[in-house]
Amino acid sequence: MDLTTYLHRHFYTRDQLLALAQPSSADFDRYQTNNVMPAPSYSVTGTLVCHSFFGEHQTPVTTEFYAKGYVDWLNQLPSFDTPTQVKAWFKERYRTRLAQRRAEGYQVSHPKLTTELTAHLENEWTHFLAGTYGLCTTSGLPEDIADKEAAVTIIEAWLQQPAHQQTDKTALRQAVDLLDNASAPFAPHERKRSTRHRLIDEVRRTYGLTAPATAIQGPIR
Repeated sequence: MDLTTYLHRHFYTRDQLLALAQPSSADFDRYQTNNVMPAPSYSVTGTLVCHSFFGEHQTPVTTEFYAKGYVDWLNQLPSFDTPTQVKAWFKERYRTRLAQRRAEGYQVSHPKLTTELTAHLENEWTHFLAGTYGLCTTSGLPEDIADKEAAVTIIEAWLQQPAHQQTDKTALRQAVDLLDNASAPFAPHERKRSTRHRLIDEVRRTYGLTAPATAIQGPIR
């Protein structure tokens, strides 16, 4: 799959996003200026060369690509009065998803997701606004971001165990499947450097884990 195909398959252009969520272009710009709407995850620039009966025409083009989950995000923004409220909403959704995963049996115990969560959420909000999570998660929304962070901490903790303790792969398999569900496929030129390659593809290959045929299920407790 080439880059252009990947971007158009997994993302919306700015025009597509505005058509689906229906804010005005001015409102969209205001949301970004007020730091409540993420930046594009990809921005493609170049020169468009058009050939027709009238000859050749060249024009510079820039196309922005946004996570498809941002349609839902944009649709909710008019219900908030201040950027502070939007930020709090993001954090609450993130915390709720972490609590849900703990209730399902996932061992979400890394300090950044427990005792250091307040500071961590500030960093997550910054990455969210930069468009980073639109690039590396399925939806770009708080729930997938929380799932990704939780799964990464569980997988890395499991891999850091001494070899003789790496006998029960149940927790590892569940965390890898969770990460698989939350993670974007990544663009072709980025995949080898991604967490998908390192913590999903390589972990499954190394430990003989198979990808689930259906959607992930909660852990067995």
